[in-house]
Amino acid sequence: MPQSVDMRSLLLCAALCACGSANDVGDGGEPLDAGRHDSNVATDGSRGLDADSFDSGVDPDSSDAAPAPHLQTVFIILMENHSWSTISGSSNANYINNTLVPMGGHATAYNTPKGNHPSEPNYIWLEAGDNLGITDDGDPSANHQSTTDHLVTQLQTANISWRVYPEGMSGADCPLTGSGAYAPKHVPQLYFDDVTNTNDSKSKNCIAHVKSYTTFHNDLTANLVARYNFIVPNLCNDMHGLSLSCGLQNFGEIGAGDAWLQAEVPKILASNAYKNNGVLFILWDEGDESIFGTASDGPIPMLVISPLAKKGYSSPTVFTHSSMLRTLQEIFGVSPFLRDAKSATDLSEFFTTFP
Repeated sequence: MPQSVDMRSLLLCAALCACGSANDVGDGGEPLDAGRHDSNVATDGSRGLDADSFDSGVDPDSSDAAPAPHLQTVFIILMENHSWSTISGSSNANYINNTLVPMGGHATAYNTPKGNHPSEPNYIWLEAGDNLGITDDGDPSANHQSTTDHLVTQLQTANISWRVYPEGMSGADCPLTGSGAYAPKHVPQLYFDDVTNTNDSKSKNCIAHVKSYTTFHNDLTANLVARYNFIVPNLCNDMHGLSLSCGLQNFGEIGAGDAWLQAEVPKILASNAYKNNGVLFILWDEGDESIFGTASDGPIPMLVISPLAKKGYSSPTVFTHSSMLRTLQEIFGVSPFLRDAKSATDLSEFFTTFP
């Protein structure tokens, strides 16, 4: 009998050992730690991303994913026609001064390129590093450009996603003419033939990239924003107030713009795209202007808000729109630097890690 018990014990031990060995090998008999790995994990240990999440810089399957080590998604909001001294000293800009400024960094010597007015030449400059000879606020039909040397074409060539979200347009067509409180002069991408198929209101490329502002809200919620997002408030909310449809907002444009930012910016800051080391730039196109006069060169407000931005930081460095363009090119790694951006000072000093 003792010999029989010993035999059963040996058989049981052999079975247990075989199970343990089977759990330690892959399908081909190779130990897991010798080469087999999860198909969703990259060789460096990070989780792999599909094409859409690569574009946005965010893993859509996890809101708790560790932030990427560098700047990823860019949001830029363009406001209108006020100098930094006016905004910083205004009791109607409480959200800007009491919430946004302490949250990140701001410039005190950011100017338009010298004498570059009215609005449209400054928007063109942010896209191309020069006004390209445009000196008025004409529609794309009059001021369109054939050059392909501009930012969003560099991004598209590099397979980096971009979108423009103008408030007040439907998104059904390429919005080449103004309507209500929407004005194409504030959408610089529309002035380039390779974006619009030379002023074609049915251009598929344009419609795919220039979307309604309602779409922006949906994209934020669904984590589908592009890596570069150019946001254009309408004429009632951009602090210019130059539209008959704005009513009394024409006489309180700073307060109207501040209220718009207070309603919209928290949505961006709550998004996964922002939390994953995104950055929000809030910039004015040009400085104060009289009712019938030309706007000033500034200094104009420029705010930087990001998990990687210095908090409560104030910079006296002289910057221009070329600085913003160069910074965007550096964040996305596209080249060559466009025109005046070649010699511009970038905005890297606002960040703890750049790009």
